[in-house]
Amino acid sequence: MRIILVLEYDGSRYCGWQSQPENCSIQDALEAALSKIAQEKIRVITAGRTDAGVHALYQVVHFDTFAQRSINAWVRGVNALLPDDIAILWASEVSAKFHARYSALERRYLYLLLNQPVRPGINHKKVGWFHQPLQLEVMQQAANILIGEHDFSSFRAAECQAKSPVRIITQLKIVRHGNLFIFDLCANAFLQHMVRNIIGCLVYIGKGKYSSEWMLELLESCDRTYAAPTFSAAGLYLKGVRYDPSWGMPELAEMPIIPNLFLYN
Repeated sequence: MRIILVLEYDGSRYCGWQSQPENCSIQDALEAALSKIAQEKIRVITAGRTDAGVHALYQVVHFDTFAQRSINAWVRGVNALLPDDIAILWASEVSAKFHARYSALERRYLYLLLNQPVRPGINHKKVGWFHQPLQLEVMQQAANILIGEHDFSSFRAAECQAKSPVRIITQLKIVRHGNLFIFDLCANAFLQHMVRNIIGCLVYIGKGKYSSEWMLELLESCDRTYAAPTFSAAGLYLKGVRYDPSWGMPELAEMPIIPNLFLYN
């Protein structure tokens, strides 16, 4: 049978999603717990691999198993074996036609950026940080340039393995709450480091290094070397993955209340 899971995790102490020889990844921890419950080796397929230090509010995986277990076992049983910073939120048996990656219609990310002169303490692994003042309006003007279908070669990692650099961004909205900027991005899919590279370029524009028109020049150049450095992973959250309603997936999670995160003013 094929099982689908929705999970959340704090990526602060992991080397990313993808399994590594050192067993330091979120995938390694999840597969170890699932394999104990199933009493057989389990390999999972994910909707999207997150980098080291990136968090997820709504990650989706599927796996195939011969084990006959209750849904409760796949949720509470697996959670009992997982580290405290990884949790299964929902599980269901699903048709073999479902694929966590290829059935996904769009992915959504949030980036939380603290804008103040001194670095954060309590939330240092939960938010990105930039010390110089940022201008919201000019960053939003630049962000709007990226909406639509484009070649995002200027924003992909050198080691990105995607066959095509073309992606469709349907939303890139920036909201400010006191000293906290929240970047909300939605696309059919993202290239490796694409979100963090976009954030880095928006910060360059927001601090006045370039005008908003630079974003168009950068986009059209299709050259990563012209762009800003990749921004910190600390403030990046996989907000959710959307599928056709026929799969019966739960609604995307709302942003959880992180202690002290919204106390900045």
